Amino acid sequence: FVKCFRALCCKGPPPARPEYDLVCIGLTGSGKTSLLSKLCSESPDNVVSTTGFSIKAVPFQNAILNIKELGGADNIRKYWSRYYQGSQGVIFVLDSASSEDDLETARNELHSALQHPQLCTLPFLILANHQDKPAARSVQEVKKYFELEPLARGKRWILQPCSLDDMEALKDSFSQLINLLEEKDHEAVRM
Repeated sequence: FVKCFRALCCKGPPPARPEYDLVCIGLTGSGKTSLLSKLCSESPDNVVSTTGFSIKAVPFQNAILNIKELGGADNIRKYWSRYYQGSQGVIFVLDSASSEDDLETARNELHSALQHPQLCTLPFLILANHQDKPAARSVQEVKKYFELEPLARGKRWILQPCSLDDMEALKDSFSQLINLLEEKDHEAVRM
Protein backbone atom coordinates (compact mmCIF):
# COMPACT_ATOMS: atom_id res chain seq x y z
CA PHE A 1 0.00 0.00 0.00
CA VAL A 2 2.74 2.47 0.94
CA LYS A 3 4.60 1.84 -2.33
CA CYS A 4 1.40 2.30 -4.29
CA PHE A 5 0.60 5.52 -2.40
CA ARG A 6 4.08 6.92 -3.03
CA ALA A 7 3.90 6.03 -6.71
CA LEU A 8 0.57 7.83 -7.10
CA CYS A 9 1.01 10.82 -4.81
CA CYS A 10 4.68 11.54 -4.34
CA LYS A 11 6.02 11.85 -7.83
CA GLY A 12 7.30 15.35 -7.17
CA PRO A 13 6.75 18.37 -9.36
CA PRO A 14 5.90 17.89 -13.01
CA PRO A 15 8.85 18.26 -15.37
CA ALA A 16 9.62 21.88 -16.12
CA ARG A 17 8.41 23.18 -19.47
CA PRO A 18 11.22 24.44 -21.67
CA GLU A 19 11.49 28.21 -21.98
CA TYR A 20 12.39 29.96 -25.21
CA ASP A 21 13.42 33.58 -25.66
CA LEU A 22 11.85 35.13 -28.74
CA VAL A 23 11.88 38.54 -30.32
CA CYS A 24 8.66 39.93 -31.82
CA ILE A 25 9.00 42.60 -34.50
CA GLY A 26 6.77 44.35 -37.02
CA LEU A 27 5.64 47.84 -37.96
CA THR A 28 3.51 49.99 -35.67
CA GLY A 29 -0.14 49.02 -36.05
CA SER A 30 0.57 45.47 -37.23
CA GLY A 31 -1.07 44.12 -34.05
CA LYS A 32 1.89 42.73 -32.09
CA THR A 33 0.74 43.97 -28.68
CA SER A 34 -2.91 43.01 -29.22
CA LEU A 35 -2.04 39.46 -30.33
CA LEU A 36 0.35 38.91 -27.42
CA SER A 37 -2.14 40.36 -24.93
CA LYS A 38 -4.86 38.06 -26.22
CA LEU A 39 -2.51 35.04 -25.96
CA CYS A 40 -1.95 35.99 -22.31
CA SER A 41 -5.74 36.18 -21.80
CA GLU A 42 -5.55 39.94 -21.30
CA SER A 43 -8.05 42.27 -22.89
CA PRO A 44 -6.66 43.86 -26.07
CA ASP A 45 -9.11 46.78 -25.67
CA ASN A 46 -6.79 49.16 -23.85
CA VAL A 47 -3.66 48.36 -25.81
CA VAL A 48 -1.37 51.26 -26.64
CA SER A 49 1.44 51.23 -29.17
CA THR A 50 4.70 49.92 -27.73
CA THR A 51 7.43 52.53 -27.46
CA GLY A 52 10.74 50.85 -26.80
CA PHE A 53 10.05 47.24 -25.84
CA SER A 54 8.02 45.06 -23.52
CA ILE A 55 8.45 41.48 -22.39
CA LYS A 56 5.67 38.94 -21.88
CA ALA A 57 5.91 35.35 -20.67
CA VAL A 58 3.35 33.47 -22.74
CA PRO A 59 2.55 30.03 -21.32
CA PHE A 60 1.68 27.14 -23.60
CA GLN A 61 1.03 23.54 -22.64
CA ASN A 62 4.46 22.32 -23.73
CA ALA A 63 6.63 25.46 -23.40
CA ILE A 64 6.87 28.99 -22.05
CA LEU A 65 7.71 31.68 -24.57
CA ASN A 66 9.46 34.76 -23.20
CA ILE A 67 8.60 37.25 -25.91
CA LYS A 68 10.45 40.53 -26.21
CA GLU A 69 8.20 42.77 -28.29
CA LEU A 70 9.98 45.68 -29.96
CA GLY A 71 8.12 48.85 -30.91
CA GLY A 72 7.65 49.29 -34.65
CA ALA A 73 7.87 53.06 -35.10
CA ASP A 74 10.39 54.51 -37.59
CA ASN A 75 12.61 55.96 -34.86
CA ILE A 76 12.71 52.63 -32.95
CA ARG A 77 13.24 50.15 -35.80
CA LYS A 78 16.84 51.24 -36.32
CA TYR A 79 17.57 49.93 -32.79
CA TRP A 80 15.91 46.53 -33.20
CA SER A 81 19.18 44.71 -33.78
CA ARG A 82 20.43 45.74 -30.33
CA TYR A 83 17.77 43.48 -28.84
CA TYR A 84 18.34 40.40 -31.01
CA GLN A 85 21.09 38.81 -28.92
CA GLY A 86 20.01 35.68 -27.09
CA SER A 87 16.89 35.19 -29.20
CA GLN A 88 16.00 31.60 -30.08
CA GLY A 89 13.25 32.46 -32.54
CA VAL A 90 11.54 35.37 -34.28
CA ILE A 91 7.90 36.41 -34.58
CA PHE A 92 7.27 38.89 -37.38
CA VAL A 93 3.80 40.42 -37.44
CA LEU A 94 2.57 42.24 -40.52
CA ASP A 95 -0.69 44.02 -41.27
CA SER A 96 -2.00 42.16 -44.30
CA ALA A 97 -4.54 44.96 -44.88
CA SER A 98 -2.02 47.84 -44.81
CA SER A 99 -1.16 50.32 -47.55
CA GLU A 100 1.30 49.42 -50.32
CA ASP A 101 3.89 51.74 -48.73
CA ASP A 102 3.61 50.07 -45.32
CA LEU A 103 3.71 46.63 -46.89
CA GLU A 104 6.89 47.58 -48.75
CA THR A 105 8.46 48.83 -45.50
CA ALA A 106 7.42 45.62 -43.72
CA ARG A 107 8.92 43.56 -46.53
CA ASN A 108 12.24 45.42 -46.25
CA GLU A 109 12.28 44.96 -42.47
CA LEU A 110 11.52 41.24 -42.77
CA HIS A 111 14.26 40.82 -45.38
CA SER A 112 16.73 42.58 -43.05
CA ALA A 113 15.72 40.34 -40.14
CA LEU A 114 15.94 37.13 -42.19
CA GLN A 115 19.47 38.08 -43.23
CA HIS A 116 20.70 39.45 -39.88
CA PRO A 117 23.64 37.38 -38.52
CA GLN A 118 21.98 36.92 -35.11
CA LEU A 119 18.63 35.83 -36.57
CA CYS A 120 19.34 34.14 -39.90
CA THR A 121 19.60 30.62 -38.44
CA LEU A 122 16.55 30.94 -36.17
CA PRO A 123 12.99 29.74 -36.76
CA PHE A 124 10.62 32.50 -37.95
CA LEU A 125 6.87 32.72 -37.40
CA ILE A 126 5.46 35.28 -39.82
CA LEU A 127 1.91 36.28 -38.96
CA ALA A 128 -0.22 37.91 -41.68
CA ASN A 129 -2.49 39.72 -39.24
CA HIS A 130 -5.83 41.49 -39.70
CA GLN A 131 -7.22 38.75 -41.93
CA ASP A 132 -10.67 39.82 -40.74
CA LYS A 133 -10.39 43.15 -42.61
CA PRO A 134 -11.86 43.41 -46.13
CA ALA A 135 -8.57 44.70 -47.62
CA ALA A 136 -6.51 41.83 -46.18
CA ARG A 137 -4.17 40.09 -48.59
CA SER A 138 -4.21 36.30 -48.60
CA VAL A 139 -1.28 34.27 -47.32
CA GLN A 140 -0.41 33.39 -50.95
CA GLU A 141 -0.34 37.09 -51.89
CA VAL A 142 1.84 37.88 -48.88
CA LYS A 143 4.20 34.98 -49.64
CA LYS A 144 4.62 36.17 -53.22
CA TYR A 145 4.91 39.89 -52.39
CA PHE A 146 7.44 39.28 -49.61
CA GLU A 147 9.43 36.92 -51.90
CA LEU A 148 9.59 34.35 -49.11
CA GLU A 149 10.27 31.29 -51.24
CA PRO A 150 13.60 32.48 -52.68
CA LEU A 151 14.63 34.59 -49.68
CA ALA A 152 13.92 32.08 -46.93
CA ARG A 153 14.98 28.92 -48.78
CA GLY A 154 16.82 26.65 -46.38
CA LYS A 155 15.53 28.56 -43.36
CA ARG A 156 12.83 27.44 -40.97
CA TRP A 157 9.81 29.66 -41.31
CA ILE A 158 6.06 29.49 -41.02
CA LEU A 159 3.68 31.97 -42.65
CA GLN A 160 0.22 31.94 -41.10
CA PRO A 161 -2.91 34.07 -41.44
CA CYS A 162 -4.29 35.44 -38.19
CA SER A 163 -6.69 37.83 -36.53
CA LEU A 164 -7.83 38.52 -32.99
CA ASP A 165 -11.10 36.75 -33.86
CA ASP A 166 -9.45 33.34 -34.34
CA MET A 167 -7.44 32.46 -31.26
CA GLU A 168 -7.39 28.75 -32.08
CA ALA A 169 -5.55 29.43 -35.35
CA LEU A 170 -3.14 31.77 -33.53
CA LYS A 171 -2.40 29.18 -30.86
CA ASP A 172 -1.88 26.58 -33.59
CA SER A 173 0.65 28.90 -35.28
CA PHE A 174 2.57 29.19 -32.02
CA SER A 175 2.44 25.40 -31.55
CA GLN A 176 4.09 25.03 -34.94
CA LEU A 177 6.77 27.53 -33.88
CA ILE A 178 7.36 25.61 -30.64
CA ASN A 179 7.84 22.44 -32.73
CA LEU A 180 10.53 24.23 -34.78
CA LEU A 181 12.20 25.46 -31.56
CA GLU A 182 12.17 21.92 -30.14
CA GLU A 183 13.67 20.55 -33.37
CA LYS A 184 16.43 23.15 -33.17
CA ASP A 185 17.04 22.17 -29.52
CA HIS A 186 17.35 18.48 -30.45
CA GLU A 187 19.78 19.32 -33.27
CA ALA A 188 21.97 21.27 -30.85
CA VAL A 189 22.05 18.26 -28.49
CA ARG A 190 23.03 15.90 -31.34
CA MET A 191 25.97 18.05 -32.45
